Amino acid sequence: MHIDLNCDLGESFGTYSKGNDEKILEIITSANIACGFHAGDPQIMLKTVQLALKNGVKIGAHPGYPDLQGFGRRNIDISPEEIYSLVLYQIGALNAIVRSQGGQLSHVKPHGALYNRAAKEIETAKAIAKAIHDFDPSLTLFGLANSKMITAGKELGLETASEVFADRTYRSDGTLTPRSQEGAVIHDDDQALAQVVKMVKEHKVVSTDGTEIDITPDTICLHGDNEQALIFAGKIIKILK
Repeated sequence: MHIDLNCDLGESFGTYSKGNDEKILEIITSANIACGFHAGDPQIMLKTVQLALKNGVKIGAHPGYPDLQGFGRRNIDISPEEIYSLVLYQIGALNAIVRSQGGQLSHVKPHGALYNRAAKEIETAKAIAKAIHDFDPSLTLFGLANSKMITAGKELGLETASEVFADRTYRSDGTLTPRSQEGAVIHDDDQALAQVVKMVKEHKVVSTDGTEIDITPDTICLHGDNEQALIFAGKIIKILK
């Protein structure tokens, strides 16, 4: 059995430093690199791509809302047509850097509020999937397991990767608990590790109200923007092995 371990990276901006990308890239297998809208800038994108290539990590675009102040976690009421163009724009920007360094783009994973919106709204999901397909139909779409995003990708013939989260809680409908609510993030390592093992071995996850949900993970998201990320990543790898 093999499972991918991904992380959202390249989220520093100018003189603002976020995360420990260099060390995380020695551990993970897929990197989702911010494309300058919710985080990142051209220099950060270049540096992160170079580090990913150095470590043999698959490179994905991580497009989000144009919301640097809110880190892309605030919903913006824009049309599916606008979502299509902003996702296409961001994929193209990162791809230019990846190709210039002799690499190849592997996948696309939307970020934050855009990701969560696409998980529930089929028209948003279709706009994202179409942007990916029109750019390069060989790219893999990373989306929340059992979500509208996976459905939209499959309808267009895209390869999809159902994503699960080690340190986030789930609601009974299979969506992630919003960060604005208490208990959205799991801070206890043992609890998070137990959730990972259950998802991988049993294809189940227990929601916040105790409902057991069917879930089949292709890739596990590890958040790399906290001090404990490296330690936790090591624990995940150890327990999976």
